[in-house]
Amino acid sequence: MSIHRTTLVELDQSFFDALVANDHDHLNDLLTDDFVLVGVEDGTVAGKDVLLDLVTSGSLQFPKIDSFPDEAIVRVIGDVGIVVGRTGMNFTNPDGSTFSAGSRYTHVYAAGPDGNWRLVSAQGTAIKA
Repeated sequence: MSIHRTTLVELDQSFFDALVANDHDHLNDLLTDDFVLVGVEDGTVAGKDVLLDLVTSGSLQFPKIDSFPDEAIVRVIGDVGIVVGRTGMNFTNPDGSTFSAGSRYTHVYAAGPDGNWRLVSAQGTAIKA
């Protein structure tokens, strides 16, 4: 199942847009059931259900995520696509604290049996000044 750079970058942007919009349905469709997120702020590991609950409840909010798709490094290896990119994001944690960070991230996508590409894993690393 071949996929192009443009499609992976668009999937990436749709992930960020869904986070900002608290779009449960899109996130549910985009993420694999065994999705794993490693948080940019503290390295916390969360699965799909935890992320969906936090985002759709409003406990974790992303008022703004800037991405830089022209800088993305995109690789496709068989039925796996890897995107290494950069974001500038602001978010509000469940405890009400706010956090802003520039980050480098790695997103791993995989083609499912239905031919749709889904996000399997996401990890962010803060860019320190």
